[in-house]
Amino acid sequence: MAEEKKRRRRSLPKGIRRLVLVVSLVIFIIATIMSYVFLNLEVDTMMAIDGNTSTAAIKVLVEEAGGFEDYANKVLSIYRSIPEDIRVNVDSPEYRAYFEGMKEDPFIKEISPLVLELTHTASFQDFYLAMYDVGTSAIVYLLDFSENMSSYVCPIGEWESVEKEEIDTFLGELPAGELRFFASSSERYGSVLTCGTQIEGPDGEVAGLAMSDVSRLILGALTGIFTAIYFVVLAILLVIIILITRVVMKRRIAVPIRKISTAVESYAKGRQSGEQDKLYFQNLNVKTRDELEELSGVLSEMETDITVYEKNLVFATAERERFRTELSVATGIQAEMLPNIFPPYPDRSEFEIYASMNPAKEVGGDFYDFFLIDDEHFALVMADVSGKGIPAALFMMSAMIIVKNLASEGYQAHEVLEKANEQICKTNRLDMFVTVWFGILDLRSGVITAANAGHEYPIVRHAGGDYELMKDKHGFVVGGMEGVHYKEYSFTLESGSSLFLYTDGAPEATNANDELFGTDRLIAALNTAKDKNPEEVLRTVSTAVQAFVGEAPQFDDLTMMCVNFVHPSCSGQDCSDPIKA
Repeated sequence: MAEEKKRRRRSLPKGIRRLVLVVSLVIFIIATIMSYVFLNLEVDTMMAIDGNTSTAAIKVLVEEAGGFEDYANKVLSIYRSIPEDIRVNVDSPEYRAYFEGMKEDPFIKEISPLVLELTHTASFQDFYLAMYDVGTSAIVYLLDFSENMSSYVCPIGEWESVEKEEIDTFLGELPAGELRFFASSSERYGSVLTCGTQIEGPDGEVAGLAMSDVSRLILGALTGIFTAIYFVVLAILLVIIILITRVVMKRRIAVPIRKISTAVESYAKGRQSGEQDKLYFQNLNVKTRDELEELSGVLSEMETDITVYEKNLVFATAERERFRTELSVATGIQAEMLPNIFPPYPDRSEFEIYASMNPAKEVGGDFYDFFLIDDEHFALVMADVSGKGIPAALFMMSAMIIVKNLASEGYQAHEVLEKANEQICKTNRLDMFVTVWFGILDLRSGVITAANAGHEYPIVRHAGGDYELMKDKHGFVVGGMEGVHYKEYSFTLESGSSLFLYTDGAPEATNANDELFGTDRLIAALNTAKDKNPEEVLRTVSTAVQAFVGEAPQFDDLTMMCVNFVHPSCSGQDCSDPIKA
């Protein structure tokens, strides 16, 4: 759910994302330009009102009066001579006493009336003369006048620590007539904007500084005006952008979405009414160059693909039904090829036999067979072809016919497998193979002569005993390699004994936990039905396998055969004695 919400948040159309980005950049650029322009306008205005004219006039008065350089040097000399413990307290009587004599200096008497007259016509807050003392990093005030004041505001020699970077603004090289300014803040005077220029002595060196502080009332008023103008312009821009965005969104989003939704609704109704061939998304003409245009294209392709798919589905369904019919016929043919009538020889009392084959698919690769070679010899075949399905079934039928024909010609057990291997290898281009257990039961003596081509071990129950695994001699599979020889062996079934043959579908049956049924469980199931007839034996084993597997799918073909032998001398009566030669 979180991923779905994240995808929805990212699904804003590409055009709108671009618009939002452009709008943000425009607002940022305009705000930056406005801030720069209005801030410079504000500073320039204040400097023009309170700084340039007044400070320049003070400079002219001081330089024309003469004697400023001597006056400044006297003040600085006194300042530097004051002990540090007294200098730190500029408001103390001890400190101010050092500068009492400077009030009568000729320079002050000459300049004071001129400056006081100028202050009545200027709109700046105050002005002062000062000099920077490098040794103590302090600006020393030489004279300080203010509007409507009849004398200086602060005592001569008052000082304040300043950063050298600030005072360098005024002490650096200045073109003729140029003023400089900086904003400063201190506990004593608060936040001010200072304008100043250099006062040169007769030798052209900097003798002092003429400075004025801009009125903070004007500063606040201009700042308010600037802020108001800024927000008004910003609000107007936002309104314009919102209106433009609405128009763009309607053209780029609302209209295309309406087209798409109408086409979807028509498509759904058309499908319900059976108009499968009518196209609804081909002519939407959505040209937004974003996700909506991509969606329109995807819907158009989907509509075409669904139409083609439905036509192919009709054809595929018909082909599937035809294949299913043919496969059903093949299943029936395979079932008919295997012996399926029991008892197969009602007039023969020497044996009882029952067999079954349950394929994992419609047709299987396992096969069993039994037939009388003559009146005294009974052939038994149990085989498992590699693979499953139709290829294995075709290979199975071919191998079954070959083995039966060879056995009918009177060959011994090992010869049947050897000759079958030769015939199959000659035409085995698909490299398939088959495991085969083949035996010939002598109905007179109960002796079985057998050969095993890589098949499962047979399970034998002797008269009165339990089923036991008989590990016989294994040879190579039939069809795997030319020139293979198979070893033949024999064993005897006494009267009342049983032989159980099977394919790997029984021991390798697998449950949902990937556990195998195994040979031990198979023998245990057989021993629960050791006194039963062959049909009941196979039913018991099949039930045990199904109960073990449960809901798991069938792993392999399950093929089984059970033979009970009865010696001719015991036919029709209870006979448990061993067979006599």
